[in-house]
Amino acid sequence: MTLATSILALVTAQRLAELVLAKRNTARLLARGGIEKSPGHYGFIVVMHAAWLLLLWVFASDAQINLWWLALFIVLQFLRVWVIATLGERWTTRIIVVPGEARVMRGPYRYMAHPNYVIVAAEIIALPMALGLPWIALVFTLLNAAVLWVRIRAEAKALLDAEAH
Repeated sequence: MTLATSILALVTAQRLAELVLAKRNTARLLARGGIEKSPGHYGFIVVMHAAWLLLLWVFASDAQINLWWLALFIVLQFLRVWVIATLGERWTTRIIVVPGEARVMRGPYRYMAHPNYVIVAAEIIALPMALGLPWIALVFTLLNAAVLWVRIRAEAKALLDAEAH
């Protein structure tokens, strides 16, 4: 197994574990009266992230690793864990709001409204660059920008609506 395939195996396992956690948290939020908002774009997010990872597997199995980009990606994983830990049971891959619950304003959310999206955007660049695939970084950065344009607007509206009730 090459270093590239080892990295991809770890990232794949991480993402699958996160999907399990997100599904569990979604069920808990819904059981507490949570409401899913703007689900229409969710399928595109799933397909985009799956395609990103699949293309990395296809084109990077024997890649030479750029250690600077890999180090950045590793730092981003610690930031990703910080976001997930800060949100706790409220972390999910969907937009779920529980009416009346206050917005999280601790951890990285003290510094910016959407730290998770900043981290994901950086990951979409850093991992392909670490694997010598700048075209994947470029294509998926553009796709991610489009989906985040929709996602951030939908999430901001959902949070405002939930706080108003």
